[in-house]
Amino acid sequence: MSDGTMPDPAEETQVEPAVPHHAHRFDDGTDLGGEAASDVPAASSPAPRVQSPFSPDEEDLVAPLTLVLVRHGVTEMTTSRRMSGSGVPGPALSGQGRVQAAKAADLVYGMGRRTWMHLPHVTRILASPMVRTQETAASVGRRIGAHVETEARIKEVDFGAWEGLTVAEIIERDGDAIHAWRRAETSAPGGESIAEVGARGYAVIEELAREHAHHCMSGRDLPRGVALVSHAVAIKSIVGVALGMPASHWGSIWPSPASTSILQVRARKDGSIAEQHVLAVGVPVE
Repeated sequence: MSDGTMPDPAEETQVEPAVPHHAHRFDDGTDLGGEAASDVPAASSPAPRVQSPFSPDEEDLVAPLTLVLVRHGVTEMTTSRRMSGSGVPGPALSGQGRVQAAKAADLVYGMGRRTWMHLPHVTRILASPMVRTQETAASVGRRIGAHVETEARIKEVDFGAWEGLTVAEIIERDGDAIHAWRRAETSAPGGESIAEVGARGYAVIEELAREHAHHCMSGRDLPRGVALVSHAVAIKSIVGVALGMPASHWGSIWPSPASTSILQVRARKDGSIAEQHVLAVGVPVE
């Protein structure tokens, strides 16, 4: 808990029906990098497409891009219910958080192998620069054999003057301001609004879609999987934008520590996003 919101007990993980996953010329639907790619002969015909059940113009879409949003494991700030944003690099994961990170890493590794069999393996990791996300991402990277790339735009909200405070302490200091912030009506004093977090986080999703479409149009039209290791407010904001929800409702989304949320993006050949399917939100590791 680092964003001042409480989980909704009635909230349940929601899963879309599986999109049929047809065979293609690369193993497991993943992107091969480095020298391995040069050993694969060019295909004589285009790879079979993974069909969208909704698009009226399937031929304009490239293969699906799966984004796995992983929240970091718990820290001492999480368990003490204090605001832990991006104003300071720490804290580090607690012992419990390191265990959670290992479990999250195994969950990500299992995608396309033991679970979510219609999805590609995750082969790339982006992580917020905060210590707790770097540590969580390192666990994922060791498990799947990938280098962690740091992406500042998926860092946690900057809580400004509220950094390190509990909700009760914020209310004592600033009255109803924390609830106005949660409703996206204001920014944290000296910090960010929820809407600002959503704008910078979703810009990363759009950039990844463009990069993916470029690779697909360069002759590698394959499903790909990318993990983004981030934070509670950042993840709920990205999911909220993807669902077209007003920012005032994003607080209803609850990614618990070390949970995974899965977003499937269907990009057009020009890299613009045609469809987004939220396959799961806040899948817990324990």
